[in-house]
Parts: sequence; C-alpha cells; structure tokens
Amino acid sequence: GDILDDYLRTDGVWILTRNKQFYKTNNEEECAEKCEAERNFNCRAFLFTRKILQCLTLAENAKMTVMFNSSDAVLYEKKIYLLQCKRGIGKDYRGMEAKTRRGIPCQKWAEKTPHNPNYTPEKHPNAGLDENYCRNPDGDESGPWCYTTDPATRFDYCNIPECEGQVMHTGEVGCIQCNGEDYHGEVSRTESGLECQRWDAQEPHMHGFTQKHFPEKDLKMNYCRNPDGELRPWCFTTSPTKRWEYCNIPRCSESDFLRSLHRCLSGKGEVYRGRIAITESGTACQHWNTQFPHRHGWKPDRYPCKGLEENYCRNPDGEKRPWCYTINSSVRWEYCAIPHCGGTELEIAGMSNVPVQVPLSEECYRGKGQSYRGTTSITVSGKKCQAWNSMFPHRHEKTPERFPNADLRENYCRNPDGDNSPWCFTTDPSTTWEYCNLKRCDDHTQE
Repeated sequence: GDILDDYLRTDGVWILTRNKQFYKTNNEEECAEKCEAERNFNCRAFLFTRKILQCLTLAENAKMTVMFNSSDAVLYEKKIYLLQCKRGIGKDYRGMEAKTRRGIPCQKWAEKTPHNPNYTPEKHPNAGLDENYCRNPDGDESGPWCYTTDPATRFDYCNIPECEGQVMHTGEVGCIQCNGEDYHGEVSRTESGLECQRWDAQEPHMHGFTQKHFPEKDLKMNYCRNPDGELRPWCFTTSPTKRWEYCNIPRCSESDFLRSLHRCLSGKGEVYRGRIAITESGTACQHWNTQFPHRHGWKPDRYPCKGLEENYCRNPDGEKRPWCYTINSSVRWEYCAIPHCGGTELEIAGMSNVPVQVPLSEECYRGKGQSYRGTTSITVSGKKCQAWNSMFPHRHEKTPERFPNADLRENYCRNPDGDNSPWCFTTDPSTTWEYCNLKRCDDHTQE
C-alpha cells in the first residue's frame, strides 16, 4: 500500500516541537520515508510545506504539543502513536498511558530507580520505550506493562482497552458500500480510536451538520455518517486538536452488495443495473468512459460502485430517476424510460422531451463557475462547507430564497454573487468562507 496510509493527514496546521530534523524532499512520500528512517529520535509525525518543499520529521505529534494554523503546511501523524487502544497483545501499542491497572505511576524506561530494568531504550530501540509509557517489548501475552515507581512492586500490567471493542462497542456495526453515504450503523469512534462528537453538539467543534439542515442524512447520536459525499463515513471528534476524522467501518461483501441491485426501477433507481441505453426521447446514450460529445466528471474508475458500465442508464447522483449523457452534442443529458419493479407494463412517469439542467458531479467549472452545479463541498484548504440554508456557524444573506436561480442546495459549492470561482461558507467558525477545491474546465472540446 501507499506509505502515507499509515499517517493521519491534517491540512493547514503547524505544531511546535523541540526535537526535529530538516530535509529537502520533492513530495510527501519522500518525507514519510525520511520519518521511517529517522534515527535521531522516534519519528511520530512530519510536516511538509508545499511551496518550498521542506520536510520536518518530528518527535512529537499534536497530542503532545501546541498546534496552530499555517496555510501552506500539511501535518502527517503516524496513526500508531494516536491509537489509545491495543490490538491483540499490544506489542505495537504506542499510546500515552503511564500508570498501572492499580493506578501506580510508571517508572521511566531510561531510569534505574527504584528498579534496575532489563528492557531499556538502548537495548530495544524499536520497542517504543519512550518516557514512562506502558509498552510490551517482550511480547507478554497479558499485554502492555511497565516498571512501577513503587519499590515494592517491580512491574505491573496496564489497563489498555481493545481497539476492536472501542470500534464495535455499541449496537449494530453494519458495513459500507461505495462511499458509505447510506450507512446507518452505530460505530462512534474514528479510525485512530477517538470518540465521536454528537451531531447535535457544538463542542469542542462548532459546525453546521445538524439534523435540521440535513434531515435525510440520519445525523443522530454520535454515529459515523457521510452527509457530504466524503470518501467514507466520518465524524467530528471529541478531541479539541482533531476537528474530524474518518471511521474504520468494514466494507460489505460482494454478495451483500449484488443482492441489493435491481433490473427494474425502484425508488429513484439509484441501484438500477439494467441494460437500457436509450433516453426517453429515443436518443442513444454516450458511454460513461468517454468525454465526447460531453465532458463530465462521472468516470467509472472514480465511482466503482455506481455501475457506470458501457452506456447504460444510471442514477449516480440521486436524481429523480436514471439518466445518461446523450450522443447528441446539443442535448447534454436526458432521463431514461425504465420499467417500474412489479409493473405489468412499461410505466413512464413524467416524460418530457425538454431536458432541464441537472446538478451533476462535475469536477471543474467554466468561466467564473456561476453555472457550476456539481456536488463538491470541500474548500481549497480542506474545510467542509456550511449548508446554504444554515446560519451556523456563520450568519449570511446568501440564502436559497434570495438567490432562487443559484441552486443553493445542501452545502454544495456555488457562485451566487459573481465571484471569481465557486465558493462556500465553511463549518469552521474561524474561517467565514473560502473558494472551493475545483479546477477550471478546458474550454476546448475534445474530439
């Protein structure tokens, strides 16, 4: 896998640290390799600055020191040092618990009083014997332990919770398909073991993802959800230094997924996988893996679970019913006529030969982006967008009522006021608004 998979990424932050090394690297991957190879200290994280391509390997992470904003920097923290739980016997546990199960403070691994240790940082440099944190350098079946500061007790075990128990400690875990946008399980911890913040709470992080503004997204309790089309379910965390993080939820097996697919129209047809490839007006559909005559962002390799095969009608974006781009250069897209499940004949609801512009998941914008109708909801610095019909955390006048033609739906990036490019208000109380993470389309038609 990618070397960066072992790190937790946070954009736009810097941390103060005493122990660090500077390197010149070309990218984040090379910087990660420097961190892995660091011999001056245990490298827990690294900072990479994109403008000057500078790499700083760090002995501390955000849990151990002060963090502040720095627009050009990206912080990568080793996940293993963020986990406060153990996997198996905890040989790779690198958390910061420093007392025994009876509450006695641990002796530092490098000290020789009150007990002369057999396991020291010099003898076992890869065992993570930092400070007086609980560790398992000898693979003890009972889990992490430490020498104690009580002269009468040489060593004792520590009370470290199981990671599996933390992830699956409440109710139904469930599994996810695709991006997990329809996940309704009860996992409530992030992939590094942090507890999720309740969606109806505004501490420690203020945000606009509430049941009121996203009524169809099942934002209840503090369960992991994906209300904004992220890569997978996530949540705001109860840690003041980590705003949000992905959750570790298993993927559904292929058999579970295939069982949910349909050959007829049910609901909006989002799981329709039939082979109709003609629009309701009789025009043939454009193949999803081509960009001619219409350029678009629905690429099959980017959305592997949306069934974008050949030129079959599909509904990848939650439209009223399945549709496709057409091979007619003057008609961008149209709905398809799909038979309803259980119907005795072809039932066609609301057929119309006049196509209406639909918000599609475009990856780019034209001009200033006033016609952009995609579903991107992330800013250039990685912040999540505030819903347009919300006044929290930022009060504003750019409402759907005041700008009825600007398609101010949910928290999608838009340009209602003729700015330079699509933008949005952010869910970060310290940043009112930002431009969105979108590129300008190539205006030349690809032939």
